This record gives sequence, C-alpha cells and structure tokens, in this order.
Amino acid sequence: MDSDGTQDARGTHANPVPRPAGPPRMPSTPPRPATAPGVPPRPDGSAFLNWLRAPRPEALPGVWRFGHRPRPEEEPELIPARQLISGAVIAFLVGWLIWSLLWNGYLGGWWLLPLYAMIPDSWAQPHSFGSVVVVYTYYVLIALVIMIGVGRLGRWGEIWRRYGPPAWNRTAPRAERPPVPEQDPVEWPQLRAAGAEDAAERLAAEARSGLMRDVDHARIVRAWQGVRTGRHTLAAFTGAVLQDGAAACLHPSGERDLPARLARHDLVTGQVRLGTAADDPRNPYAYRGAGLGLGTDLLGTSLLAVGPAGSGKTASVVQPLAESLCLHALAGRAAVVVVGAAGAGLGPADSYDVVVRIGHPDSVYDLDLYGGSGDPDEAAAVLAEALAGDLADPHPGSDSRRSTTVLAQLLGPFRAVHGRFPSVPELRQLLDGAPGPLDELRTALQGSGQDSLLRELDARQRQSGHPGDVAAVLADRVALLDRPAFAGFFDTSGQSKPFTLKALDHPVRVRIDLPERGHADASRMLARLVLAQFTASVAVREDRSLFACLVLDDATGVVTPEAVRGIQRLRSANAGAVLTLRTLDDVPRPLRGPLLGSAGCRMALSGLTPWDGQDFAEVWGKEWTEARDVTDRQIIAETPAGKAVHMLRRVITGKAPTARAVTVRQVERERWSASELAHGVPPGHAVLSLTNVKGEHAPPLLVDLRD
Repeated sequence: MDSDGTQDARGTHANPVPRPAGPPRMPSTPPRPATAPGVPPRPDGSAFLNWLRAPRPEALPGVWRFGHRPRPEEEPELIPARQLISGAVIAFLVGWLIWSLLWNGYLGGWWLLPLYAMIPDSWAQPHSFGSVVVVYTYYVLIALVIMIGVGRLGRWGEIWRRYGPPAWNRTAPRAERPPVPEQDPVEWPQLRAAGAEDAAERLAAEARSGLMRDVDHARIVRAWQGVRTGRHTLAAFTGAVLQDGAAACLHPSGERDLPARLARHDLVTGQVRLGTAADDPRNPYAYRGAGLGLGTDLLGTSLLAVGPAGSGKTASVVQPLAESLCLHALAGRAAVVVVGAAGAGLGPADSYDVVVRIGHPDSVYDLDLYGGSGDPDEAAAVLAEALAGDLADPHPGSDSRRSTTVLAQLLGPFRAVHGRFPSVPELRQLLDGAPGPLDELRTALQGSGQDSLLRELDARQRQSGHPGDVAAVLADRVALLDRPAFAGFFDTSGQSKPFTLKALDHPVRVRIDLPERGHADASRMLARLVLAQFTASVAVREDRSLFACLVLDDATGVVTPEAVRGIQRLRSANAGAVLTLRTLDDVPRPLRGPLLGSAGCRMALSGLTPWDGQDFAEVWGKEWTEARDVTDRQIIAETPAGKAVHMLRRVITGKAPTARAVTVRQVERERWSASELAHGVPPGHAVLSLTNVKGEHAPPLLVDLRD
C-alpha cells in the first residue's frame, strides 16, 4: 500500500514482491469495418421471412389474421377449479371404496364368476403359474373398469387437459417448421408454376438477403395478378423483375414505403390493426381477445364512426386507415383521398402524392371546381350538390334538381363561348343576373347556330328575379368562395395545377386540407363537393380492380339525400367511404336511418349521447338470449327435528333456510341498448359492427382501441 492508502499496482497483499516489467504492448489493429463509414449495415432478411411465413388462417370478419389462433364458436362450460378437484378426489375415494368392498368380499363373489367360467380346470390347481397370471390380469381389468368409470364421473380428463402436459404444450412456444418449397411463399411458387423460374429465384434471393419489404411483396403480387388477368405480359413482368429485383413495378412516385408508420399493418391480408376485441360477455366467444383488423373487403361497404371530440376518431380510426390505404396505393392496389381540416393529423405531406391546401398561398395544387368534367350537365349536377345539397328536402327521395337546372342553363352557354367553365367571380355574376355578362353570352351565341343554348339562356333570364328562383341562393353560396383567401384557387384558365378526382383510375394518394378557422361554411361546401365528385368519378372508372376510398374526417353538413344515394352505390364500384361525425344530430333526422343503413361498418365510440345510442340500437336490432330468473323460497319445517336443524343453520349462517328455484326462458333483447352505449362503453373503447363485400357480418363488438 502507498502512503495515501492505495494499493500498489505492481503487487497484491498476498504477494508484495514486485514483478518484472515486460516489454511494452503494442496496440492491436482494429478490425476492418464491414461497410463504409456512414452506410447502414445490410439488413437481415430473417424478420421479413418470419413475417411472410407467419400463419394467417381464415377467420371471421374483422379478426386480425396475422398469427391468429381460432377459438370455438361457443364458450365451453368451465367448471371452477375447486369444484373440479374436489369432485375428482371424491370420485377416487368412491372407486377405492368399491374396490375395497369387492376385494374383501363384502359384496359377495359374483364378480369372480366370469373368471371361473373362462379358465380351464387344469389352471385352477393351487400355485399354478397360469392361474396366477390369469387371476391377477382379471383383477387389473376390473380395477381399470372401476377407474374408467369413476374417472368419467370425476372428470379426470378435464384435469389432465387443464393442468397436465397438454396445458404445458399450449403455453410453451412452438418451433415453426419451414414449409415445403411448393408451399413456401418465399420461393414464389405461383411464378415457378407459370414458368418464370428466373424471376422467382431473383425475388427469393432478395427476400433472404433483406432487400425486400412488405410493400415490395404486395406490389409484385399485384403486378402478377395483372399478368394473370391479361393487363400485362409475362415477358414484361419477368424482365422488370430480373432488372430491378424487389424494386420492380414501382409506384409512379418511386417510393417503396411511407416515411413513418404509427399502426400495425399486414399487407398479405391487407389489414390494419385498430385494437383488440374485449374479453366481455357481450362479445361472441370466438372474438374475445382477438385482434381487430380492417381491410378493403370491409371498407368496401363504407364505415361510419360517431363519437364526441376527444373520443379517438382521428387518432384511432382515421389515421390508421389513411396510413393503410396509402400503403395499398404504393402497392398498386388502391387510390385514396383524405379530406380534413388543416393540422388535423392526417399524416405528413411526404406520405401523399398530391396535397391540396385550399386557402394556403403555398399550395402547389388547386382543386377543380367542376371535377374535370367537360359535360355542362354533369358539372352542374356535382356543383349543385356542393352548393345547395344541404338545402334540399332532407327526405331520402329529394334532390337538388332545381339547382342543377339553373347551373346548367349558365354553364352550357358559357363553355360554348369561352371553351371553359366560368371562374368563381364569373359564376357569381351570372347567378346574380348581371345584365352585362348575360348580354355578352347572348351576343356571342347569336348566329352560331346553337339555338338550344340560346333557349337555355332566355329561360334563365325569364326566371331570374321571380319568387322561388334558387339563383340568388346559389349566388350567396358561391360568394363564400369568392373571398380574398381563395383568390388564387378554383382557377379555370389553365394557369394552375388543378387536381381532379378523375385521377382515381391510378393508385394515387391525395390529401385535401380544408380552409382553417373562419371559413366553416366554405369547408362544409367543399367537403360536399369532394364527396359528390368522388361518387361520380368512381362510378365511371374503366379499371375497377383498383379499390378507391374517400376518408372524410368530420362529415358535419355533408350528408344529403344525394350523398346517401352515392354512398350506397360505392359498393358495386369497388369503392368505399369513411365518414366521422361528432354526433348524429349533425345529420337531418330523416337521413339518419338511411345513412346508418348505407354504411356496412358502424362504430359508436365512448361518450355517445343516449339519443345517438338509440339510433345505433335500432339499426343493430335485437337477438334471442337466455334469461335466468332465480327465486328463493323459505323452507318451513314441520317436525321438531326439522325446526331444530333450521335453527342451527340460522345460527351458523345467519340466514333462514331457503330453496332456490331457477327459471330459464328465451327472450328477445337489444344487442346494445342506448343506455349501455351511452354509459357502458369505457374510455378508449368503441362498439363496432362489420359487414364485408361478400355479405358476411359480425355483430356489434366491444373493442379496445388502445391495444
């Protein structure tokens, strides 16, 4: 030790003699790096292979199929552990008693008569080896018969399955065996069966080396489906794969993934996980504890989510679905249009191909007010729905036909003269009935041989200013768009880059940001415009194999009779819509039932009002259930001994002796009542019913959206 109390570095307490110093050690050469500085290491493909080979069994609608283990349809009768073990012990004691009575002869020797009838007389001699073997074999057989009988009575098999090795095997992780090459998705057996061996080898090699992602796999599968349907040739597909490998058949944007993901996705099944079905008695047993996933087969029937502000509509429903549809678009499977307020959290701008920021001066893209249509009648119908659709009679059979006629009387002559549709200021002047613009149109049409358009213009001038003319109302609505904030938008001169929903023939990702605060009426009008253009565009697409979806965050003021009819037609066009509402009061009373009926998937989030819950309870209907009525009847003792026993039971238990009567009957009750929806849904949960495009449906499920 040194004077300061520290230990000498040259020795120890056991051996204080200093050791001779050796030669100085040279620093070892650092190993050569595997990659250049700043280059990330090459990924390992094992995680992708495990994901691709994971089991995805067929399941009920809405069940998250990735790694799912199916459960029985009905809940098995589960006996309490105490009752099960006590019954097994009692059964064992009964069996032991029966054997003891037989062995000691208390029950007579009748059970030995079959033995005496079967063995020969020569074996009956004392100490015969054959007799000893046969007799003890018979004893063992009788003991087994008794054991089997009492084992069935005592449910020994249930104890074995619940606490024995079968339960240990279920809890222990299983080592998955690699599938055979003919069934291994990594080997691309469908390509090999078609003769594209080289392409399959290239894709399998890139999957093993970690160069393939889930979006790449889904995109190449989609391209292969195009080969099978005849849209692409096998030679072109094989050449693209051999040249680019996993990057073949890229999306027009060149992106192979989103910048970031917040939800869990499985692109093999096309599902996005929203939560977990709660382990609640109101949920069917097959759904309890299973993950809940939505795919295009369910969104094809449209989704309506209703819940107050802060219940999780945007963060738990809209954002995961928008993210999933963007991934489908990168895989060439879908086209998505997401509409919401600016800053609503609908995903970063890098996740979209087109971002239309209405009212923002930095917006690159504009919105086509007429939907890219060249037909004045079609453009007038879509624009009338946007301007005055909410003013039509809210009953399902009503429409905005009068507004369509007024607009068509002006749009047709204007396009014939100028070769384009009017801008917002020009349309406002025409609807106001200003004499200057109408006279200019009349002068330009005279002598052109277009008498039908002149008659349209004359009819508009005769109706202008008369009672009941809707032109003034339309002009007031157009004035909401003729504001300084929108001065650079809705341009029809061709100087801007207008986006039209006619582009839904391609796998495009679009986000439309509605105007910010101060333009609430204009935002609702533009939302109606986008919905009307969407329903009109998807109905005339040539390639309907591409799924199209409109995600509308906050559909307040958007639901009109024509919008409900348009949503009903989306299912046949391989399209769907996702609408969210804070309350059903934002929808006119006559349209609430048709709206809930047109949406195949309905979601009621926590915090719902009882009157909103009543609408959901009516659309979900009733079901037959088993009701148990229990009645306790006091037992009256008549004999002195019975009275004494009853008095003793009352002293011990503190209750009078009673006899319980149970009555079981079938009754029809609501699946979810309005009170349960309003007060029985915990925070972060929702009640969701599902219907897919094949007609299969799932009853209302209590879902934990936080899991």
